[in-house]
Amino acid sequence: MPEQPFPPRPIEIAPSVLPADFSRLGEECEALEAAGVDRIQWDVMDGRFVPNLTFGPDVIASVRNRVEVPFEAHLMVLEPDEMAARYVEAGCGMLIVHAEACRHLHRTLGAIRELGASPAVALNPSTPVSVVRHVLDLVDLVLVMTVNPGFGGQAYISTMEPKIAELRQLIVDGRYEVDIEVDGGIGSGTIAGAASAGANILVAGSALYRDPEGLAHAVTDLRARAEAAAATG
Repeated sequence: MPEQPFPPRPIEIAPSVLPADFSRLGEECEALEAAGVDRIQWDVMDGRFVPNLTFGPDVIASVRNRVEVPFEAHLMVLEPDEMAARYVEAGCGMLIVHAEACRHLHRTLGAIRELGASPAVALNPSTPVSVVRHVLDLVDLVLVMTVNPGFGGQAYISTMEPKIAELRQLIVDGRYEVDIEVDGGIGSGTIAGAASAGANILVAGSALYRDPEGLAHAVTDLRARAEAAAATG
């Protein structure tokens, strides 16, 4: 029998809370859930791997019981192995580590799985897809950064789209059950390019909070644009 076509992965909208009001993170997460997001991404920065400091595990834990939507921690940190357990305990069901920060990537991903979380790996713009070729069997998601990590509100790097497509082809060829996430500069004018290249989880921050019609409109609009692009891409 001929091999069955590899089914597309569902489109998801994952807001970053970097543009949120940090003094009322609980209410901000409730508003995002009410707007229909699929997950919430916490951008964890250590001031070393990237030039910024953000959320510790206690901050995330303090709002975990306010919403039911899944949490993922994007660990932009130099030594993710040392803090992984704390973020799982805080309620993050997925941990995304940077390939550039892991001395033994295979071991780190295995340790995250042993903690009971979903392991995922992120690639900076200059890091080639080949770096993750041999760990696709260990991860549930690969994040392709479409900006250099460290700050919100940066411009989308459209030249990452061939990289997304290359990764998508690797996943399809290997028939891996792996999502492709993109993060950086995603908005109404850029989401179609990322989705048509093969990304199915789209991280949006500034674009959600800037929408004059509110969060729910922004989430609905971005999802529709991504789904239309994925269907024709």
